[in-house]
Amino acid sequence: MQFRFRKIAWLLIVAFAVFAGNNRVYAQDVQENAMKFGRLLRLVDSYYVDSTKVNDLTEKAIVEVLRNLDPHSVYISKAEVEKMNEPLQGNFEGVGISFNVFRDTLMVVTTVPGGPSEKVGLRAGDRIIQVDAKVITNIGLKNTDVYDLLRGKKGTKVELKIKRKGEPNVLDFTVIRDKIPINSLDASYMLNDNTGYIKLNKFSATTTTEFIDAIKVLKTNYKLSNLVLDLRGNGGGYLNAAVELADQFLPAFKLVVYTSGLHSDKKEYSSTALGELEQGRLVVLIDENSASASEIVAGAIQDWDRGVLIGRRSFGKGLVQQPFPLTDGSMIRLTTAHYYTPSGRCIQKPYTDGIDDYQKDYLHRMEKGELFSKDSVVLNKKDKYETKVTKRTVYGGGGIMPDIFIPLDTSKYYIYYNNLSRKNVIYPAALDLVDKNRADFQKKYQDFKTFNDKFEVTDEMVNKILDDGEKEGVKKDEKGIAFTRPLLKKQIKGLIARDLFTLSEYWQVMNSDDEAIKSAVTVLGKKGDYDKIISGKEK
Repeated sequence: MQFRFRKIAWLLIVAFAVFAGNNRVYAQDVQENAMKFGRLLRLVDSYYVDSTKVNDLTEKAIVEVLRNLDPHSVYISKAEVEKMNEPLQGNFEGVGISFNVFRDTLMVVTTVPGGPSEKVGLRAGDRIIQVDAKVITNIGLKNTDVYDLLRGKKGTKVELKIKRKGEPNVLDFTVIRDKIPINSLDASYMLNDNTGYIKLNKFSATTTTEFIDAIKVLKTNYKLSNLVLDLRGNGGGYLNAAVELADQFLPAFKLVVYTSGLHSDKKEYSSTALGELEQGRLVVLIDENSASASEIVAGAIQDWDRGVLIGRRSFGKGLVQQPFPLTDGSMIRLTTAHYYTPSGRCIQKPYTDGIDDYQKDYLHRMEKGELFSKDSVVLNKKDKYETKVTKRTVYGGGGIMPDIFIPLDTSKYYIYYNNLSRKNVIYPAALDLVDKNRADFQKKYQDFKTFNDKFEVTDEMVNKILDDGEKEGVKKDEKGIAFTRPLLKKQIKGLIARDLFTLSEYWQVMNSDDEAIKSAVTVLGKKGDYDKIISGKEK
């Protein structure tokens, strides 16, 4: 019990200090409240009428304390800590496949290039029917089960039995687990002769390296001079990764972001002289799901008049969390400061109406029409700032407002498409199509250009999805079908491209008629328009 109470007392020391919100919190007050809570648990443990789990009570109390602080201070259990860190550390240890549980069978979608599965000869389309001594077909396999079975410490062995099309017998493979990279870069390709496109899904420990490598490839193989950086849907990640990315576009000694809090001294992060793209025109794409590190980059680019922002107002997550490990391996991520852009704008949107209201922000934006019309975005005219070079006006109040607004598609017929997506009938259909025709596809389309130019999704392929959707309860709607058919064709083609090539090719297909990208290419192609926006002469 003594161990538990030490943990509780430590937490309450931190929590009550933040609750107080000023520098005159006396240690005696904190200690008294910690002792009060400790006595409560001792009384419950000694006298409560029914059996209790003191650890569970403690965790619930911790969660509730943090819930009353801000939306991003959280408690993370011991079991969650390792899984939470994996995506940002940029690697995990396992066999190196992307997979799908297809018709209650584990299917290899792709193998990680240079990974342990590729090295021993596993291929896309292989069906894993046994892991070590465990048969895994027709058992109601879930994705979490696959992680438990295939992930493990580097150097450990896993025995796999594989069923492969065209092979009459089951194949045996011994795979030695290794570190597997988790990429933060989804796509890198050229939009035209001089404009590149890069899409990032997060800011991890490997983001800077991935970005620089991609830029070098584009510079070497093409006449790269302009760039569209896509941060839509990017929820953030490591602060240092955001600073390093902004550094690629800014000259030396430019402030990228600073942090400040009641108990945290102001800390500034600035650029160096090592940028890969300090020259040339730049567009950054953002939307309502671009948060934290994405907003740091977008804010710095806008404040230094270095590029044009296109899309919709970003999420508004500008709170700095510091991890505080607890003695049992669990962790508290406690908000200790705010993020501010170079002009002094606080990125964080208000949360004074409570966390529940804060979490409904997307719904509120929908109801107010903010996602559909620039005029519906309410800017606080009193919270006014100037960019650092051309002195154009920008506004605080939470999130980063783009220079060019792109509305969310409001078509009511999207409902039918979304229902098909939710019933998960689109991806299995594409996977099945590739699985049945893989050898033929690989023979016909030996490179992406050939595939993109010549492969067409037929109405028959789409009708199969519509029929599958109806079996899953998605009633056919003729107007919805007419609207959805071209979307489904693009989606199927993109998924097939991903399976035959890489994720980058998937995005090339999906971005082919993207309005934000079209706008970016137009602005970058007209230097006069670009310069007008940067100078503040055009709104």
